[in-house]
Amino acid sequence: MTLVDRNAIVTGGSAGLGQSIARAFLAQGANVAICSREKSALEETRRCLAEVAGAERRVFAQVCDVSEEHEVQGFIDSALDYFGRIDILVNNAGVLGPIGKTEEIDISGWRKTLDINLLGTVMFCSGLVRHMRANGYGKIVNLSGGGATSPRPFYSAYAAAKAAVVRFTENIAEELRGTGIDVNSVAPGALNTRMLTQSLDAGPEGIGAKQFSQALQQKATGGSSFEKAAALCVYLSSAASDGITGKLISAPWDPWPTLHEHSEALRKADIYTLRRILPEDRGENWS
Repeated sequence: MTLVDRNAIVTGGSAGLGQSIARAFLAQGANVAICSREKSALEETRRCLAEVAGAERRVFAQVCDVSEEHEVQGFIDSALDYFGRIDILVNNAGVLGPIGKTEEIDISGWRKTLDINLLGTVMFCSGLVRHMRANGYGKIVNLSGGGATSPRPFYSAYAAAKAAVVRFTENIAEELRGTGIDVNSVAPGALNTRMLTQSLDAGPEGIGAKQFSQALQQKATGGSSFEKAAALCVYLSSAASDGITGKLISAPWDPWPTLHEHSEALRKADIYTLRRILPEDRGENWS
């Protein structure tokens, strides 16, 4: 049990990956605070997690819209009052946002997607970093996703927000280097969540024939593993990953269970980061 006596916040914890992460944290000995905008789903999840937690661990839940600064701070304050200390933050809450051609999307949909996916992450980090600095310890895991490392047409708001989350992660990781606080991004893989349902509902005319075909295949095959993505979040929240910071790590594709064996190389290199590709990187000489 790698997270014994640790207290964790998981945003968007009432369903999907957030719930899987909360379950995995409890299984590894942590106490967990979850939030969501959906009150009934949040309460049902709290009851289920409390059964998993038993008498040894505690579960706290509170309604919170991560795009609203006062609600974010209110949830942080309540979690701190309940646990006394927060060691781990997982920014999982997110929305797919508007789907379709950029010129046909209302700008308000773009703005709301950025408010939730990007600014929600920023506000939670901002609200907890001072507390973690005072403790000399902290683990922050920011969920990235499709579009962060390659174009994702027809999902421009979501892709742009998730790419921004990765660069924000790199920035704050550098700001916090040497403080005992590690900050990383996770690409969980193509999960079968309600985001997939939204994509299928949009049809090939909404997301393009290629991406619609991929979505159909994902639904048929079951998609990536929730458990594997949650296990990566556990790893990055545990002492095993101490010193690994500022990285974007893929749950289904990267050899993350042994990353600590390469911590020194990771510290010195731009491996698992977003970087501009130069002609020389692809065997070209244009100078």
